[in-house]
Amino acid sequence: MATGEPGSPTREGMVLLQEQAGLCPTDTGGDEPSAGPEEQEELLAPQSNGPVRAADGQGDAQEEPSDKELSDSASTDNALEDSSEFGRPLGVGVCEPGGPPALTTHRDEDVTAASWRARRKHVFVLSEAGKPIYSRYGNEEALSSTMGVMMALVSFIQSGNNAIRSIYSDDQKLVFVQQGPLVLVSVSRTLQSEQQLRQELLYVYYQILSMLTQVSITRIFERKKNYDLRRLLAGSEKILDRLLNLVESDPSFLLGAVRCLPLPASLRDALGTLLQKAITPNLVFSILVARSQLVTAVQERAVIEECRLEPTDLHLLLNLIGASSAFQAGEIWTPICLPRFNPDGYFYAYISYLDAECTVCLVLLSTDKESFYAVSDCKKRVEEAMRTQGSLQVLSGGLQNPSYGVGQVGVPDLRHFLYKPLDIPENYRQLPQFTSPELEGPYCSEEEQHRLFDLYHYLHSRIHSTSRPLRLIYHVAEKETLLAWVTSKFELYTCFSPLVTKAGAINVLTKLLRWIKKEEDRLFIRYPPKYSTTPNPGKGTKGGRPDGAENGFFAGL
Repeated sequence: MATGEPGSPTREGMVLLQEQAGLCPTDTGGDEPSAGPEEQEELLAPQSNGPVRAADGQGDAQEEPSDKELSDSASTDNALEDSSEFGRPLGVGVCEPGGPPALTTHRDEDVTAASWRARRKHVFVLSEAGKPIYSRYGNEEALSSTMGVMMALVSFIQSGNNAIRSIYSDDQKLVFVQQGPLVLVSVSRTLQSEQQLRQELLYVYYQILSMLTQVSITRIFERKKNYDLRRLLAGSEKILDRLLNLVESDPSFLLGAVRCLPLPASLRDALGTLLQKAITPNLVFSILVARSQLVTAVQERAVIEECRLEPTDLHLLLNLIGASSAFQAGEIWTPICLPRFNPDGYFYAYISYLDAECTVCLVLLSTDKESFYAVSDCKKRVEEAMRTQGSLQVLSGGLQNPSYGVGQVGVPDLRHFLYKPLDIPENYRQLPQFTSPELEGPYCSEEEQHRLFDLYHYLHSRIHSTSRPLRLIYHVAEKETLLAWVTSKFELYTCFSPLVTKAGAINVLTKLLRWIKKEEDRLFIRYPPKYSTTPNPGKGTKGGRPDGAENGFFAGL
């Protein structure tokens, strides 16, 4: 994690976060020697986008470490190679108040026990040299031989100029994904398709990129094939654990969309107007979220003309924030890579909660690492205006109650649904969104929720099958009836009581679609606001980009 100039409030906040995480620069664990004060300053300084300011405030460029410096004995140089942009305190695994309970880690689980082998799903990450990087359950060291066998399978298939994609057994699927020097493997007993498991592995890969960037990982392994990447990812296991838990229980990942907080359209428009006015040069995205639900998002006009914020990037960003209570400490200024936007560059993210309960969060993304104070001033303007209008109190108060229940639809026998609109006008390029009611009985227990989402995954895999895609599926399960329907305007998955017939389900769908149409201004961001930080931006030209384009961030686009 990087902060502003030495002596700024952000540098002090950085030290505080490291103490909270138990991962101070002088106590990194492992075999890495501790660094002195001057060396700590260098380790914390950003180095990806242009010259780096040293501790004395001079703008001296930092040289890249040589091959010799990547040896095991020079472990501080290994940390210097690419961890300067990755804040170790992000590894704290405490959820925000009112959110899910703190995650239980499984690092000490016995990998020889039957309970470990009976897990619904395992995820492994290793390097091309067979070095363990991450395991969802069990200690990576205890699984080194298992990962060695996995890499042997990958290498054997590669020797025949092929790539291993999957292995099927009676009750398990093994799915392999190789991205550059990293190999990711999923071992699953669920009803998920190979493509869905592959997408989950890509999420894990993208989360790693969000902390290190693709170019950094590639450069490290080009210089040292057997480098232990866990040195740079120390403390990030909770982030990956939380991501994999969300992937199994949050429809956002399955649908590739963002869940919006239901709000009156007038309130959402007013909040968007506040973000539009609180701008500064090089500010690219302004995002307001409430308990991981999108309230509104404002994008720089010149950026929208060439690309947009992908739901994958927002999922990763929100997971990073939600996985650590360190972000509740105050104003946080940290580099973050959005891999679907640009896997080789960093944004600089300003993250601050606006209420005492830490439920309403403002995220401002800039391309200028020196703009902390300017971006902080934008936050102050937004917060002051929200308090004056009373909108902050409305948001905080509304989060005390469920967003809405399926009973509000007024249709009997309907238990739950997922709805994703597809008819988005091209001139309003925005994040794909979806809506769904709160889960109610009989889906109150974790086991029943897993069973329902397994059924949704099954329907989704049939609808989006590469060999035989379907547009309408009526499925009778053991305890419920489900219907999935995809048109050019929407994607819909519904769950009914078990005795509902196909004709009855279609009749219910008609009523449901009418209700969604009536409530769409409350459920979705219909017309996303835009702003411009440069005068008279030229459409589709580099001259229309913010000044941050000069720092090399957009070079990969």
